[in-house]
Amino acid sequence: MAEGTPHRTPHRTPQRNPRTRDALAAALLALACLLTPCAVLAAWAAHDLADTTRYVRTVAPLATDPNVRDAVAEAVGDQVVRELDARSTDSAATLGPFVRDALHSFTRTDAFRTAWEAGNRAVHDALLHALRDDATTRGPVTVDLAPVTAQVKQRLEADRMPYAHRIPVQHTEVPVVPADEVAGLRRGYRLLETAALWLPLTAVTLAVTGVALAVSRRRVLTAAGLGTALGGALLALAVALGRRLTLTDLPDAVHRPAAAAVYDALTATLRTASWLLLAVGAAAALLTWLSGVPARRRDRLRTAGAPDPAHTPAPTGART
Repeated sequence: MAEGTPHRTPHRTPQRNPRTRDALAAALLALACLLTPCAVLAAWAAHDLADTTRYVRTVAPLATDPNVRDAVAEAVGDQVVRELDARSTDSAATLGPFVRDALHSFTRTDAFRTAWEAGNRAVHDALLHALRDDATTRGPVTVDLAPVTAQVKQRLEADRMPYAHRIPVQHTEVPVVPADEVAGLRRGYRLLETAALWLPLTAVTLAVTGVALAVSRRRVLTAAGLGTALGGALLALAVALGRRLTLTDLPDAVHRPAAAAVYDALTATLRTASWLLLAVGAAAALLTWLSGVPARRRDRLRTAGAPDPAHTPAPTGART
């Protein structure tokens, strides 16, 4: 080296840089996969359940479910009998069996299906109003069953049932949410609305960043597919566990079949989303893994010293 020439150290790229990038990409993708089922759950709760029209459309077919019809007949019958007890002890003992029979018959009519949809719409509207409006009263959220009782009374009067005209129909309200739980539900609802907006965006951003940052993108994409499938499986498990806990906490075992039917109807979209995540994630992981099989085979051939069939020169003709 000539005297006076500055010594230049060649720039070397850190050897651990690819590993660091892959590790960071894996961490981002793992977080995205964990957020995916949470995002689906929040979006389902904030948009699917919070839409009154969609909710009524979901629960409308339950009017033909035998377990639901029996549960409604028993609940309304108990409420009417309690009202009769409070007003006249003699009427309660006399009209109780007739009221229950009439209610069971009424649940098999078209009028009950209309009343079922109207009642669920009223419950949903009242609940959403309590969750979204801070100025609402601090009392419990209730539903008025007077329209259903009034139709039963009209049927009894048309059948010339004795004492039918004495059945009370005013302010037959059943509490849906206790007063001490409204504030907590309101906070939870607002949290779900925020999560339904930001969790999907965060999950997508983390996944795209992780894939773009990775050096071995095929491996990262395979891991992302497996993580998405695992998230779908965890979501399906959470739905099943929630069903079990919901039915176990019910104090009345008679109404558990009706509650199970309602739970299954409301979570049908969630179950479909979980299985869709499982199928799409597994398919993406399999296709990404299969796309790397030829490259891995060529690498093994080069490592073993065998000629690569893709680059083996064609045989030449014999020289004359």
